[in-house]
Amino acid sequence: MTEKVTAGRDQLGDFAPKFAEINDDVLFGQVWSREDELVPRDRSLITITSLISMGAFEQLPFHMITAKNNGLTKEEVSEVITQLAFYVGWPKAWSAFAVAKEVYGG
Repeated sequence: MTEKVTAGRDQLGDFAPKFAEINDDVLFGQVWSREDELVPRDRSLITITSLISMGAFEQLPFHMITAKNNGLTKEEVSEVITQLAFYVGWPKAWSAFAVAKEVYGG
């Protein structure tokens, strides 16, 4: 993830400036930039898996687009969601597939 993320400041900067700073500078700055330790593709795989597991579908589209840009294929994402259906619930899988279809087309 080489593009600087400013979503925290853009959306919450006036309301929660410290949270926005940590979101943009620590999570998307320091953590996501550690590519020698874990490549962006794998970070995306972990992130979308975590979001689906939590049912955090509001954040999923951004991270699904990021996953696509980081090289995760439609087939891989479909397989991840299918696997998760048995561990985190069928309704969450349905919701995740709806996001995936929007991002990957289909």
